[in-house]
Amino acid sequence: MSGYCDIAPGHPLHGPYHDHEYGFVQRGEAVLFERLLLEINQAGLSWETVLRKRENFRQAYDGFDVDKVAAYGEVEQARLLADAGIIRNRLKIQAAIHNAQVIQRLRASHGSFAVWLDAQATHDGSLRDKAGWVALFKRTFRFTGGEITGEFLMSLGYLPGAHREDCPVFARTLAAGAPWARHAR
Repeated sequence: MSGYCDIAPGHPLHGPYHDHEYGFVQRGEAVLFERLLLEINQAGLSWETVLRKRENFRQAYDGFDVDKVAAYGEVEQARLLADAGIIRNRLKIQAAIHNAQVIQRLRASHGSFAVWLDAQATHDGSLRDKAGWVALFKRTFRFTGGEITGEFLMSLGYLPGAHREDCPVFARTLAAGAPWARHAR
């Protein structure tokens, strides 16, 4: 998404996200879940809309606490559907709950969501490509088509392309240990 490097710097919402989050590896479960939830909610909307509602999402989804969201039932779903501060889409809300439950299982089987992602970065000795990631995510999570999966993984450094090579942030993502760069060597 090299165009992002042109429009984001200096923008009040896009700028900080571009400069300090986009393309940088993250390890915390709540941060990874937040990113997945936000990418899913961006589908059909602008990223700026999602960034404007980010704090509302944080409050509505209990700080992106996987265990709390995984336990949501009908009452919490109704609360979320009535919350004008977030994107009110039943399928996206149900996907968030389901995906939190998946992350719990990944935590039990691999130790953490981050460790599972790391374990999937290569396939048959090669760096997993976007098509491979998309197929894996479609088997594992809900509401994770090609664009959502691609942006989620690019935003975390698992796929290249978050920044152009001439963008000052590009070198910082590499220095921070972008997984795609580690495995590409």
